[in-house]
Amino acid sequence: MELDRNGLEVLDRTECLHLLARATFGRVATTASALPTILPVNYCLDGDTIIIRTGEGAKLDAAARNAVVAFEADELDSIYHAGWSVVVTGIAREVTDPEQLTQLQHAPVRRWAPRGDGCVMAISTAVISGRRILPGSGGEQVIKARTSP
Repeated sequence: MELDRNGLEVLDRTECLHLLARATFGRVATTASALPTILPVNYCLDGDTIIIRTGEGAKLDAAARNAVVAFEADELDSIYHAGWSVVVTGIAREVTDPEQLTQLQHAPVRRWAPRGDGCVMAISTAVISGRRILPGSGGEQVIKARTSP
């Protein structure tokens, strides 16, 4: 098991995709009016592609222009101070091919908002990284405030 300099387990691509496949909630980071924004989404993993149903707005705008976006999903246990986080950097695109849309029609993606899921967005997993903290690995230590000299 590889650990990073902070003592977190470094996850390989296969494990990152496995974890993404079992989660359903994540966040997409993109830009809106030249400012960064992070938006909550429900998603599913189709092979190694993240699939999101969305309506018009920042996410779809990013997909329509094939923008580079970041995507993050995680699972945390605050009682045992354990969990994992996977971060993806990839190209977002709107899925418009009728055949692909038909295939994705029954993808297990619940919409985040009550309305507005008429479009499908796909994010490539070109760059993917993940970390895991295990119970009892020392992460539960209390942060001590720095004092001025």
